[in-house]
This record gives sequence, structure tokens and C-alpha cells, in this order.
Amino acid sequence: MVRCGERKESSLSDPLLDIDIDPDIRRASTLPKEVYTAPAVFETARERVFARSWQFIGDGDLVKVPGQVQPLTLMEGTLDEPVLLTRAQDDKVYCLSNVCTHRGNLLCTGAGREKSLVCGYHGRRFELDGFCRHMPEFEQVTGFPGPKDHLSRIPFASWSRFLFASPAPAAAFERVAADMVARVGWLPLDRFVPDAAMARDYLVRANWALYCDNYLEGFHIPFVHASLNKALDYGSYRTELFEWSSLQLGIAAHGEDAFDLPKSSSDYGLNVAAYYFWLFPNTMFNFYPWGLSINVVRPLGPSLTKVSFIPYLLDASKLERGAGAGLDRVEREDESVVEAVQRGLRSRHYERGRYSPTREQGVHHFHRLLARALGTP
Repeated sequence: MVRCGERKESSLSDPLLDIDIDPDIRRASTLPKEVYTAPAVFETARERVFARSWQFIGDGDLVKVPGQVQPLTLMEGTLDEPVLLTRAQDDKVYCLSNVCTHRGNLLCTGAGREKSLVCGYHGRRFELDGFCRHMPEFEQVTGFPGPKDHLSRIPFASWSRFLFASPAPAAAFERVAADMVARVGWLPLDRFVPDAAMARDYLVRANWALYCDNYLEGFHIPFVHASLNKALDYGSYRTELFEWSSLQLGIAAHGEDAFDLPKSSSDYGLNVAAYYFWLFPNTMFNFYPWGLSINVVRPLGPSLTKVSFIPYLLDASKLERGAGAGLDRVEREDESVVEAVQRGLRSRHYERGRYSPTREQGVHHFHRLLARALGTP
């Protein structure tokens, strides 16, 4: 067991973690450095953190019409769970296990249009809703097909055009995303258009949680992001905490681009430059006047992370203005600092730090959620 103020490194080599983050940010210490460096913690996080969380998997255009199928790998490099999106003839979308229930073969290997799913190994056939319909040479098998012969349905959710899945969610998607949906539900999300040309993947030589730590506070903006600092009113920057998420509200500096908010918005009257929403543990929805950048953080190892920027455009004329401009530069600046922190954690003279009560509420909130998840068998 690791408690605030104690040092007991050996406990973090045990997959059964108990990390105490004081609920009072004024007294709390940050996560022990081993959370960012120990392979055992990384392995534990696969099942206790990521397998129990909602992950962004794409949008409704992947399976737009009945008969379309789209194989995906849920959290490639972390969970590596083969899943299959289908739109059945009843026009309903399903998220299924993409593994044949006979001998474990990958069932579908490419996107397309299908009337049914037929395994290429021994011919087992499934409907697009996952129901096992037929298997050659199984006439003498009793009780076939039974419940275990159908494809498992993966927990699946949608918000407007955006799709999410989870192998075993710790909470309903509606709970996790409720505050984001309520806050920006006025946006015309159905008019947001994906822009593949702007999409980017970044490899960051740092632990995934360090990357999230950095995202979850505006404290570093004046020191790391000169251009972004000019677009934002740092004094008005604030963080709001929710059950499974948080919001950093970026207020525009004088003369910088801001949302044209409707009177129905709770932020009406504010010059909001950006809504930075984070959903536990690794998904960011960044709304700007030009549209949306979804950032998905995928751990590849204890000190290697893949970050995907997935943009959706609403008004391309505003792309290079305000807080949403120069995102590639901001990302490279963030990479530089979190990689330096990862190297710094090797020091024998650092164990854990303290939080700024006015600027690091989001980091403290994340650490409490992460500590709870890691310690839950």
C-alpha cells in the first residue's frame, strides 16, 4: 500500500495497487513516479483502466447503410480487441466480437457489404446481428446453436455521429459523457465533416498518463505555448470537474476568435475560445469555432504513447485563428515537455510532487480516478 508521504516502491511491482491520493488537493501528493514507469502498473491498467472505459471508435459513416460491415481493433497496441461494426437489415448498428465462436478465427477482415458473416476457416455463418445461423457438419451436435455460439455483443454507445465501445464499462456511457453533452449539445454536430487530410498520429516517448496530466491543466500554457497564450485570457481560464470527466474552459483574449453562443447556453455572455473536454481515461473532445479535434491517447508501452488527432470541420475559414490555430505546433511543444518529464522520472531524487490548488484541479481529479481504477480488481 502506498500512502501520501510514504515511500514503498516494492508495492508498485504488485499488480494489486492501492495508491492513496488525498481528496483535499491542498494536502494531496501526486501519483508516485512508479505509476509512470513500472511495467506492472502498465499491464494492470490494460484490464482495470482501459478495458473498463469507453473508447472512441469512429462515426456513423463507417456503416451508413444496411449490409455494411467494418472490422476494427479496439485500442490497437493496448487492448487489441477485434470488433466488428455492422448495420443489419433492420437498420440497427451492432458492435460484435470479430472472432468466430468455433475455433477463434478472425471472422471479417475487410470493410464491405454482406448479407451474412461466413467464417473462412470452417464455414460457420452468422447474421449481421451476431446470431449463429448455420455450421457445416454440426448436425449431430446437441443443443446447437446455443448462447455461446452467437457472437458476443460489445457494449456500444453513440452521441450524435460519434461511436464508442467498451469491453466491460465501469459506468454507462450516458453517465460518462453527460456533462459534455449538456454543455455543447447546441452545436450542430450533424454538420461536422471529418477531414482526413488534417488527421495526425503522434508517437510520444512518455507514459500515457503523463500526457493526460499535461492536457488537464492550463498551468503550463504561459511557459510552454507562446502562441496559444496570446489567444487565451489566462486569468479567466478555469477547470470544472464532473464524475467521469472534466472541462477546461478557454476564454478568448481581446480580439481573438470566440464562439457565437446561443442564449440557451450556460456560457452565454462569455467569449469562449475553446471547450477542452476530457473523458476518463484517455479521450479529449476539443471544440473550437472551426469545429472539433478528438484526441485519443493509446498506450503502447510504459514510456511510449500514440496520440491520434481526429478533426471534424464546421467552418474551415476559422481554422488558423484563435485557440484552435496551430495545433501541430502546440502538440510538438507538449511532446517536448512530457518527454522531458519522463526522463526526469528516472531521477533518484524525485518520488512525487504537490498540486497547485488553483491550477491543477483537473490533474488531481484524474489521479484520484486512476488510483481508484488501478486498485479495483
